[in-house]
Amino acid sequence: MTSRHIEVIVSPKGEATVQTKGFAGGECLQASKFLEDALGLASNDRKTADFFAVQQTEAQQVRQ
Repeated sequence: MTSRHIEVIVSPKGEATVQTKGFAGGECLQASKFLEDALGLASNDRKTADFFAVQQTEAQQVRQ
């Protein structure tokens, strides 16, 4: 099993970036929600390949 962790980077300007690693599909959204709620309004949201790869697999299973 892949190690799961959440990385928070704060720039010199005070902008925070939250990045999850090792989570599959929508699990990352649930795992980082508490941080996003604490940090405030998100200005940008980018999903990684892991997020979409798992969703694609789930969709294939539904079709079979």
